[in-house]
Amino acid sequence: MLTANGNQFSDWSAAYRIFKGERMDIDKLFSTVRKEVIVQNKVQLDYIYAHMDDTLLRKRGKKISGTGWLRDPLGPSFCNNFIWGQRFVQVSLSLIEKDTFGPSRAIPIDFKHCPPTRKPSKNATESEIALYRERQKKEKMSEVGVQRIIALRKNLNGDGFDSKKLIVSVDGSYTNGTVLKKLPDNVDLIGRIRKDSKIYSLPASQQSGRGRKRYYGAELPTPEQIRQSDDYSYQSIDAWAAGKMRTFQVKIVKNVRWRKSGNRNLMLIIIKPVAYRLTKRSKLLYRDPAYLISTNQEIDIKLLVQAYIRRWEIEVGFRDQKSLMGCGQAQIREKSAVEKVPAFISACYAMMLLASHKVDLENPQVLPGPKWYSNFKKKRTTTGDIINRCKVEKWTESIQINYSDFVNIEQKLAKSGKLANPVFSSLFYARN
Repeated sequence: MLTANGNQFSDWSAAYRIFKGERMDIDKLFSTVRKEVIVQNKVQLDYIYAHMDDTLLRKRGKKISGTGWLRDPLGPSFCNNFIWGQRFVQVSLSLIEKDTFGPSRAIPIDFKHCPPTRKPSKNATESEIALYRERQKKEKMSEVGVQRIIALRKNLNGDGFDSKKLIVSVDGSYTNGTVLKKLPDNVDLIGRIRKDSKIYSLPASQQSGRGRKRYYGAELPTPEQIRQSDDYSYQSIDAWAAGKMRTFQVKIVKNVRWRKSGNRNLMLIIIKPVAYRLTKRSKLLYRDPAYLISTNQEIDIKLLVQAYIRRWEIEVGFRDQKSLMGCGQAQIREKSAVEKVPAFISACYAMMLLASHKVDLENPQVLPGPKWYSNFKKKRTTTGDIINRCKVEKWTESIQINYSDFVNIEQKLAKSGKLANPVFSSLFYARN
C-alpha cells in the first residue's frame, strides 16, 4: 500500500505508528461498511445474511505478539500439520447484487484477532493454572465467535435494523453448544453437523410431580441413516450456485433435539450429493452430502439453503485478502499493530468491493489479457478486475493520456519531442 502511494523510498515509520495504541478505531471503519452493505442490497428483505469463519495468517517471527503453533486446515486429512501463525475470526454480510436467488458477495464487517492461550510452565502455581483454565474458556474460538454474533446483533439494533432478523451461517467448528446456547434474540443459525450425530425427537409427554422436565424423546436415526432411508422423501428446490440456478434434492426433519442445543428445537436439512463431470467425457462424480441444522423452522427452505450456499463467498474473500491485498504480510510485532493492520486491510478490501458495486462495473475498461487467457465473457467482476481497473486509471493519469483513445492520440502527435514514451505503457502492461 505504501508503494501504491509512491512512498516506497520515504520513511514509513509514521505509517506504522498509526496502528499503535488508540490512534485508529477499526470498529468505526467497519461500522461504515456494515451500514452501507445493508443500504446497497438490491433486494430489501426481512433478513440480514451473515457468515462467520476463522482463518490463519502464516508468520515466521517467534516474537510476534499473538502467534503460536496452530493446526493447518490445508494439511493432509490423514495427519495434523502445524504451522506458526496468527488466528482471526471474520464476520461478513452478504451483499445481494441482483435478486434473492442470484449472485452475491461477502463483505467483511468484522475481523477479530484470536490468539491462542499460552500454557503456563510446569512450575506454575495452582492460581496460575486456574487463571489459565479460565482464560482458555473465554478465549476459545467458539466463545469468541458467539461474542462477535452478539456484538453484531447489538450494532444492527443501534443502526436501526432491529426489525430485520439476522441469519448466521457457520461451519462445523461453530455448530456446538457454546454458540447455540448463547445465541441472542432475533438471531438464527444454520451450520453443519456430523453425519453420525445423535439426535432425538420431542418428548411425547411430561412426567407429573416433581423432577426435571424431559428435554429429549426417542432417539432418531443419525443424519447419515436418514439420508439413506426411504422413509424420508426428498424434495426439489432451486438455488443459485456456481454462476447459475441449480436444482438440489433435500430432506427435511423438523422438531429435532440435540444434546448440544439443550431444549432448543432444531430443523435438520440433508442435501443430496450433487453430480458433476470434470470434462464432457469423464465419468460422473459426486460431491459430499451436506448435513445442516437450523434454529429457525418457519423460514422458507429455499431461503435457508441459499443462505448457506452464500457462505462460500467468505472463503473467496479470505483468498483475495491474503493473496491480492497482502493481508498478513506486514512485518510488525507490537500487540496493537498486530491486531489492527490485518483488520485495516480487510476493511479496505470491503470498501473496494462496495465501491465497485456502487459504480456497477459490468463492462470495465481493463488492459487486454494475454493470448493464453480464456476470452469467454465473465459473469462476475473479480477482485483482480477491480484492482486492474484502479491501475489503469492511475497509470493513464500519471502519463497524461486518454486510455480509451490510446492509439489514435499516438498517431496525432506528429512531433517526435511530444511523443509519449512507449516504455511507460510497456512497463505498466508487464506489471499488470
